[in-house]
Amino acid sequence: MAAFPRSAPCWVDAQLPDLEAGKRFYGGLFGWTFRAGDAAGGACADALSDGKLVAALAAKQDGRMPTAWGVYFSTDDIAVTVALIRQEGGQVITEPVRVGRAGVLAQAADPGGAVFGLWQAGDRSGFEKQKEPGSFCWTEVYTRQKDRVDAFYEKVFGFLGTDLGESGTDHGEPDTDHDEPGTGDGDAADSGSADSGSAGSGSGGAGSSESGVDFRMWSPEGTEPGPDTAIGGRSVITDAFPAEMPSYFLSYFAVADCDATAETAVVLGGRVSAPPFDIPYGRMAVLHDDQGAEFAVLQPPVSR
Repeated sequence: MAAFPRSAPCWVDAQLPDLEAGKRFYGGLFGWTFRAGDAAGGACADALSDGKLVAALAAKQDGRMPTAWGVYFSTDDIAVTVALIRQEGGQVITEPVRVGRAGVLAQAADPGGAVFGLWQAGDRSGFEKQKEPGSFCWTEVYTRQKDRVDAFYEKVFGFLGTDLGESGTDHGEPDTDHDEPGTGDGDAADSGSADSGSAGSGSGGAGSSESGVDFRMWSPEGTEPGPDTAIGGRSVITDAFPAEMPSYFLSYFAVADCDATAETAVVLGGRVSAPPFDIPYGRMAVLHDDQGAEFAVLQPPVSR
């Protein structure tokens, strides 16, 4: 398995109260199959799509932990990255821990409080499939402290930022291999509600000039920053949402049919916090599984 570039999103997992229920939900929603997975502790299941690794589901070891999806960024030296996180005002939640021969993980929070993971690959690099239906395609952090957070990610991970409007992303579609999905518009903002608990519910994203939301795309170090190289982004939690709402990452999964996926999620016991709406990069929705973990789905545009 090829190694991921430094700082690229390379893995996602969901921490759930009921692992078996999670397998039923995501198996029904994305067609995933499961096998016993490696974990730093507790029960864990690897999720596969077409026989390729796409994610993991883990049983929460502590009921106080949030029921949530987490994203991991690749590092070739986890000790150095952890030191940089502390130096730049972040917090290390879980010190580096070896997960068998698979690799080494750590968990941290940015200066705004959004939690993310680090992964130093051993035998496992991360995703074996992404940006295809049933697999991860994008992530973005929602924060109230954009200046501190922008500087943090650019120092720790070497991200190159493109602010909304700099690249004209509000007027065109990127290469379909590089989706920048969190694009809201005025109508999309109306589709979500402030009490849904989701900043992703139409609050904006790349190219959302009509909604007036501040958004920054991230491109890896050594690339030309812009929509064709972007691997994630930063949006702002607006005053429309409760003050106690924490900063967080929202991760997206590619799907073949956004509307059908949203309907299936409800049938499986989940809920829709932002009904399907169109963005310059396809059609998206923000969903919760039957245990409350939030995620987004994106149906890429049809190639012309």
